[in-house]
Amino acid sequence: MNTPEAEVDVDEELVDRLIRAQHPDLAGPLTLVANGWDNVVYRLGADLSVRLPRRRLAVDLIVNEHRWLPILAKQVDVALPVPVRIGEPGEGYPWPWTIAPWFDGRTAADVAPPGRAGIAVPLAAFMTDLHRPAPPDAPRNPVRGVPLTARDTVVRQRLRSIPRSAELLPLWEKLVAVPPWRGPALWLHGDPHPGNLLLDDAGLVAVLDFGDLTSGDPATDLAAAWLVFDEEAREVFRSQVEAGEETWQRARGWALAMGTALAAHSADSPGMAAIGDHVLEQVLLT
Repeated sequence: MNTPEAEVDVDEELVDRLIRAQHPDLAGPLTLVANGWDNVVYRLGADLSVRLPRRRLAVDLIVNEHRWLPILAKQVDVALPVPVRIGEPGEGYPWPWTIAPWFDGRTAADVAPPGRAGIAVPLAAFMTDLHRPAPPDAPRNPVRGVPLTARDTVVRQRLRSIPRSAELLPLWEKLVAVPPWRGPALWLHGDPHPGNLLLDDAGLVAVLDFGDLTSGDPATDLAAAWLVFDEEAREVFRSQVEAGEETWQRARGWALAMGTALAAHSADSPGMAAIGDHVLEQVLLT
C-alpha cells in the first residue's frame, strides 16, 4: 500500500500566498522538504519551516501541537518545533497551519543504524523528561499509548502480507499478552521513528513531528529502542530509561506493531520502508 492520497494540493504557490496574506513580514524563499502521510513541510528562508496538513485527519493533530508544544518544550532539554506563528484557513486552503523554527542537521533515518548510537543517551533523557503524568485534557490517540490488545487485529492483518510473518506472529502473540500499563497516563511523543529525530556530529539536535502527541503507556515511545538503534545502542538506551521488564516487552511489542505499519504502507516511500525492515529485523533479535 502507498502513502494516503492528499485531500488538498499544498503547492509552493499556495503556501507563498498564505504567508504573504497572514504573515507578510516572514515571506521568503520556499523549499519543499517533505510530503508525508499527514503533512507537507516547506523550509521558509534560512531559519523557519512551514507545516500544513494535507488530510483532514491531521488537522486535530496540528491543533494539539499549537496548544501543547509551548508547554512541553519547558520540561525537556531538546529543541522542539514550537510554533513561531499560527496560520489560519485562507486562500482556498481549509485548515490551520504552522510556522516553526528550522533546525539544521540530518534525520537519524539518513544515518546508518550504527551511526545513531551517539543519540542513545540524549534520546533516553528526552523521554525521561517528557514522560510525566499528563493532565486530564491531554490528547488521547486511539492508536498510540493504548493497550497492545487494541492493536491486535490490525497487526495480525498486516502480518499476513509481510515477509518473515512465520517468525513475527509467534513473537507478537507473546508480546500482546504482556500485562498492560497500570500507571498514570504519561505524555508521549507517539511516533518515535528515526525520521523524527534530528542529529548532528554533536548529538541530538531536535525532536520533530508531534502530530501523534498523546498520553498513555510510555512503552509506545520506548519502541524507539528498536526503531532507531541496533542491539548495542539499544542496551545503552535501556540502561538510561526507567522501564521494568513488562514495560520493556510492551515497548518491543509497540516496535513490532509500528514496524508492520511501515512495512505494509510504504510501497511508494523507500525511506520509510527501510525503517520498517530495520525494526522488524531488530525485534526478532532482542
